[in-house]
Amino acid sequence: MRPSSRTLCAAVFAVLLVSVTSCKKKAPVAPPAPPAPTATTPTPTPAAPLAVRINSFTAEPRSIERGQSATLRWSVANAMDISIDENIGAVTANGSRQVFPSATSTYTLTARGGGGSDSRSVTVEVSSGPPPPPPPAPTASVSGVDMLTREAQDAYFDYDKSDIRSDARTALMHDADLLKRVFAADPNFTVVIEGHCEERGSAEYNLGLGDRRAQAAKEFLISLGVPADRMTTISYGKDRPVCTEASEECYQRNRRAHLTPGSTR
Repeated sequence: MRPSSRTLCAAVFAVLLVSVTSCKKKAPVAPPAPPAPTATTPTPTPAAPLAVRINSFTAEPRSIERGQSATLRWSVANAMDISIDENIGAVTANGSRQVFPSATSTYTLTARGGGGSDSRSVTVEVSSGPPPPPPPAPTASVSGVDMLTREAQDAYFDYDKSDIRSDARTALMHDADLLKRVFAADPNFTVVIEGHCEERGSAEYNLGLGDRRAQAAKEFLISLGVPADRMTTISYGKDRPVCTEASEECYQRNRRAHLTPGSTR
């Protein structure tokens, strides 16, 4: 069956349309859009080191006398290298140190670290102190003779006795101390112990009694530590009385052992 003219025309038109379409150049395909940028975290900036700081630096007390001490105290922050001059050297951040300056001295604390440096100074005033007391005024030299004449005490005895009674013991103890001082000051000094009697009795008897009294006094002094070779004895009996009245009081004053300077050795 022969196609109709309308059908034939439609087929021709379709062929022409396909030919025309295939001869056209294909449009290029656009590339995909890049992704939108996303927010990023910034790299942190390193923190600056803390500043070195001396919180305090003191000296207590600030004024002393020579030979005394003062105490340094300090407090430092943010430092790695801390030192004090005047031969103290490196120290910790917080501490104290006792110092003994012989003259007025200034101490400087220096601190260093990543945050810089700091320094501070204190001064300790040193005074020479009060002047020493003046030397004692020279005393006049007293001779052994003067000491013996001024300080020696007599030892008294009972009637017709040569025993050392209690009051004589006290007097001779005083004389022993005196003689030790005199002998120490003058190694050539010697002493004579005189024995005396009252007027009653014969001269010969009283010479013997006076000798016994002098010997008794010497032996007692020796027992107290007085050197025997520095003492001699002599008896005057009744020949040298200190009192001439005929009374018991006067007699008692004459019954005695008396110390006098001896000859120089």
